Amino acid sequence: GEAGILWLANLLIISGVLTIVNVYFLTPAATKFQASFLPRLEAWYEGILTRALKGRRPGIFFASTFALLFSAFFLMGVIPPKVLFFPENEPQYLNVFIEKEIGTDIEVANQISRDIEAIVLDVMKEEDFMNPLALDTTSFLVSSIIGQVGNGTSDPAQGPTFGNTPEKARITISFVKYQERLGKETTDVLKRLRERLQDYPDADIKVSKNEAGPPQGAPINIEIKGDNYDSVMFYAATMKNFIVDKSIAGIEELKLDVNKQKPELAIEIDKEKAKMFGLSTAQIGGALRTALFGKEVSTYKVDEDDYPINMRFAEENRRDVDALIDQRVTFRDPSNGRIKQVPISSLASSSSTKAFSSVKRKDLTRVITISSNVLDGYNANEVVADIKAALEDFEMPIDIQGDFTGQQEEQAKEMAFLSTALLAAVFLILLIIVAQFNSISTPVIILFSVLFSMIGVLLGLIIFRMDFVIIMTMIGIISLAGVVVNNAIVLIDYTNLIRERRKKELGLGAKEHLPFSEVILAVIDGGRTRLRPVLLTAITTILGLLPLAIGLNIDFVSLVNTYDPKIYIGGDNVMFWGPMSSAIIFGLTFATFLTLVIVPAMYLMLARLKYHWVFKVKTR
Repeated sequence: GEAGILWLANLLIISGVLTIVNVYFLTPAATKFQASFLPRLEAWYEGILTRALKGRRPGIFFASTFALLFSAFFLMGVIPPKVLFFPENEPQYLNVFIEKEIGTDIEVANQISRDIEAIVLDVMKEEDFMNPLALDTTSFLVSSIIGQVGNGTSDPAQGPTFGNTPEKARITISFVKYQERLGKETTDVLKRLRERLQDYPDADIKVSKNEAGPPQGAPINIEIKGDNYDSVMFYAATMKNFIVDKSIAGIEELKLDVNKQKPELAIEIDKEKAKMFGLSTAQIGGALRTALFGKEVSTYKVDEDDYPINMRFAEENRRDVDALIDQRVTFRDPSNGRIKQVPISSLASSSSTKAFSSVKRKDLTRVITISSNVLDGYNANEVVADIKAALEDFEMPIDIQGDFTGQQEEQAKEMAFLSTALLAAVFLILLIIVAQFNSISTPVIILFSVLFSMIGVLLGLIIFRMDFVIIMTMIGIISLAGVVVNNAIVLIDYTNLIRERRKKELGLGAKEHLPFSEVILAVIDGGRTRLRPVLLTAITTILGLLPLAIGLNIDFVSLVNTYDPKIYIGGDNVMFWGPMSSAIIFGLTFATFLTLVIVPAMYLMLARLKYHWVFKVKTR
């Protein structure tokens, strides 16, 4: 169709324009850049390197870099960045979880849900979230608000829920795409909703956003374990109240995943009386079950379909305890074979009690979990550290055990895994370099250059006040190790090549050594010649990662089809990938200076040590 032809025509026009720009502008500019700017840059760099490698300066440079590394770690301790497990995302949707006490009628939950829905709509109509240019009364931020009552409304973070949940409800608020939000942050909606619903009197309410990455559990998650469930319940409730009394900032609302408020009708059977009538407890239980839940007594067939016919008490009688207890159990008397009817109330007594809502286990041990979200603007790790400090004064018996799990446990596991991955990567790099250079000293230089590249990452995080995201920043650091190694290898390999060529030119044998002045010249020459590949690797990687770091979005398909590139900066992608690309950019920027000045300095220091201690040759 026309759209297809237009798309192809636009593509051909763009190709033609790019070809003309390349021939008449880019190629001459590149030639000029290579012929005049690069040689001047190389000459300037050669002068710097010559001065840097004089006398004791290599040692001073090396020591200064080491001091800078320690300073970076020290600054990380003094003004630490916010440590996150996964990037903090702008919510794409919010869930308002509503929970009443167990046994609440679904109609009551429905009414409360409608009430809270009205509050949500009220918040969304606030001036901040309305488009001043639009005439409609719905917020431009929201694409849909869905209310659901009953089954399937439990918070997934609390684990799977079995059975009916008429006491629970959920309201889901979905937001429009990032680029359509006119610069408004959906986190503001989350904060405003939490403020408005914080003191809602009629129900337990929790406002959660969608999490980036895999399920991690709650940010605050304390598991209380033990064999005696009553005792576990007591200490879990006591600990919860203890933490609440400490008024630690950042906790949304602590909740127990098990409570002892489930209403229960206990029916105690007088076994002696039942035996006199020839009735078993199973028969009495069966009668009560049939009355409440029904029993399939027949099947109704229409054409090919079968419909089961269930028999049970009418709605009003099912809710009436007296009607249930006064019902007659019909049975055949085993002594004479006659059909008899006996009211359950003559054989049993009933009493209302409260029981556990459920019994949860982890690795076969009974467990109750205290959990909460962390309020926006607070760091989960810092809040958990405050709770741990407060709990030092909280005493529990030996048979009851409390552990911080959830996000904290996952975080520790991932950090351990990624640290091991980094060490494994460095070890494999070392192994390959030892085999490649047939030397032990060269890998040491390369190892130091990887270590020193951390300075760039740490200082970048501190200067720009960025978050240290355990998953993404660590992946960035592991990736960085590979790029930094490349540049150092390129430089050292070429310097070794120059030394070998110079030995041949001077007619020296395999066992003879170059004069040390020639080694210095080889290092300077190697640096000057390899300036281009080192800079190119760094610049192309940094420029290639910049769109990912700042979140530059261009829709090329839309540009070719409708001339609208839909350019915008930010979005969900930059929140996820930004920390990784920033770590590589910061590290690589510093590592380029390292490769061009510190690596030659380290190379020369090692060469001087070899000449002095191994070859016993004077270097002056």
